[in-house]
Amino acid sequence: MTNLARAARAAGQLGLGAALLTAGTGHLTNAREEFQAQVPSWFPADADTVVVVSGVVELALGTALVATWKQPARAWVGAAAAAFFVAIFPGNVAQLVERKDGFGLDSDAKRAARLVFQPALVAWALAATDARRRLLPR
Repeated sequence: MTNLARAARAAGQLGLGAALLTAGTGHLTNAREEFQAQVPSWFPADADTVVVVSGVVELALGTALVATWKQPARAWVGAAAAAFFVAIFPGNVAQLVERKDGFGLDSDAKRAARLVFQPALVAWALAATDARRRLLPR
């Protein structure tokens, strides 16, 4: 791997960690109500509790991404972040299907466009931490 590729992975990992730290902080503070719009009405838990728990998970993942650089731990953190993004995807779908506003997503077109970004987050987590290459059998 070239130095440029290493630097790109490191920047990607730091960027994703920072994004998760920012989102996690928002879950627990000023954006808490906005995040509740992403909790499906059918989910069998209090929406505020789900937002708080997911915020804590985001803070933990963000911290781990910023602090973990040795393999294979780095790859496991990336895989955990990717799994988290998969786990919360039904909330994004529910926001579209249930037509819930939140974060300026006040139309079906905007809510549908957002769905495209969740797979991108999964790919980002796996690529930045080299998780696929490190964890999948060859």
